[in-house]
Amino acid sequence: MPGHVLLRIDPGAVGTLAGNLAGGTILVSATNGKTTTTRLVSGALRHDGRAVVTNSAGANLLSGVAAALAEASPRPGSPASGVFEVDEAALPEVARRVQPRAMLLMNLFRDQLDRHGELEAIGDRWTQMLTRMSPLPRLVLCGDDPLIAGLAPEGSDVIWFGIDDPSVSSAGLSHASDSTRCRACGSALAYRHVWLGHIGDWRCEPCGTARPVPDVAVVHAGLDGARGSDPVIRTPEGEVTLHLELPGLHNVLNAAGALAGAIAMGVPAGSAAEAISAVPPAFGRAERVSVDGRDVVILLAKNPAGANENVRTLMLDDREHDLLVALNDRIADGRDVSWVWDVDWEPLLPRVRRLTATGERAHDLALRFRYAGMDMARVHVQPDHGAALAEALAATPDGGTLEVLPTYTAMHEIRADLVSRGAAGEFWAGG
Repeated sequence: MPGHVLLRIDPGAVGTLAGNLAGGTILVSATNGKTTTTRLVSGALRHDGRAVVTNSAGANLLSGVAAALAEASPRPGSPASGVFEVDEAALPEVARRVQPRAMLLMNLFRDQLDRHGELEAIGDRWTQMLTRMSPLPRLVLCGDDPLIAGLAPEGSDVIWFGIDDPSVSSAGLSHASDSTRCRACGSALAYRHVWLGHIGDWRCEPCGTARPVPDVAVVHAGLDGARGSDPVIRTPEGEVTLHLELPGLHNVLNAAGALAGAIAMGVPAGSAAEAISAVPPAFGRAERVSVDGRDVVILLAKNPAGANENVRTLMLDDREHDLLVALNDRIADGRDVSWVWDVDWEPLLPRVRRLTATGERAHDLALRFRYAGMDMARVHVQPDHGAALAEALAATPDGGTLEVLPTYTAMHEIRADLVSRGAAGEFWAGG
């Protein structure tokens, strides 16, 4: 709301206030991982001794960026740096006003099609945005995503990041993979390795376009189940080792992007790695809290790619799982919930001891699990988030872990209940 008020009073306020940040600004955008990655980049800049202005609560439209700038009220020549996560659709307008020093663009997956449109439409808008920007910012791009790799204008200054660890390659593209055709000629891409979704070591045989060689590359993912990871990352300054509380290959790739983004902003790789290792998970993104002698881990799952990576991460732990899966269909979630049929739940379900389905579309979830062949005696439907959390916690063994996979608005409602129990802090309180 403060951002809306500020923009009504002074439509040019974002450009003015961002222009006061002498340390420059980096914008972070993606379908998945932008809140986590923004948090990691912010930590790296602070560890380097810089003041940081950021939208840590995840308000990533123009009004959210305006609110963060209004709260900081930087004066002309302020030594602070800006680190803002930006919604995919809002990015062109925010970039036009902010005139960033660097832009970190990580991935594009199918998400909220009713609002964003198809991936190619977003890619076209981003391409037009970069074509019109003068001067062009330093670009930090995930070359493993074919759509992102095709964004770089000829002659632009790019830091490429990605994965170079064949041990974490999947058997092949999943049926839910999105951007699998060449941006240049439209031909089907060939993959030497697939990391997640359509992200991997790709090549177009007909025209010769291929994944750029990453400047910042994960050479050893170091996955340790739901406990986190210890990735080794190659940089232009040498290899660094991180210790992440964040589980899953997707978060290893987020950390590589954050490291590349920090380097683009002038932070030494070793310092950035040390800082990134010390940053706790963002709210709802592998956040872990304790309730009544049980751990609760929240893994935001808002589209097929993200949900599939959460399933893949849980599969790394060879034990029985207690799950609370929450599905809402509000504007911030996407009205169309048919994407739950593209999530590969099936490998995980035999290991699920008990599953609670909740949210406004709880019965749709239950139907999906029925078609997945799950024993419905282990599925409990409770549309009310608060009641579902209470029931799922009560049914989780003492000392056990309840893993919560919610969509965006459901995550906020479940966290609100955890806040009321004193188990979690308000989501806007984190840095």
